[in-house]
Amino acid sequence: MFIAMNRFKVRPEKEAEFKSRWLDREVLLKTAPGFLMIQFMRGDVLPDHVAYASQTIWTSRIAYEAWRKSELFHTAHKDMGQGEVLTLEKREFSGYDVLRTVEAQEQAA
Repeated sequence: MFIAMNRFKVRPEKEAEFKSRWLDREVLLKTAPGFLMIQFMRGDVLPDHVAYASQTIWTSRIAYEAWRKSELFHTAHKDMGQGEVLTLEKREFSGYDVLRTVEAQEQAA
């Protein structure tokens, strides 16, 4: 399994627009081979920014890299960077190969 994570420092006055760009768009990624899940998360509110992150979970690093090279990826990201700047700096990417997963004995209700 492979996890691709992006972290963003969102300008407080641009937070609503940033959230809308993530929550209101179609998720083309869900049809990509090897794709398992995406999560969009809001973190701490700091004096100069609001922390956000996204993570996608894949069956493998190979599946993720194939997505990045695919026509579907280019279609999904064709307008990226064309709008108003909503963050303080460029996103920060990290990729992780999952070495171990431990699941709860009982699922929360």
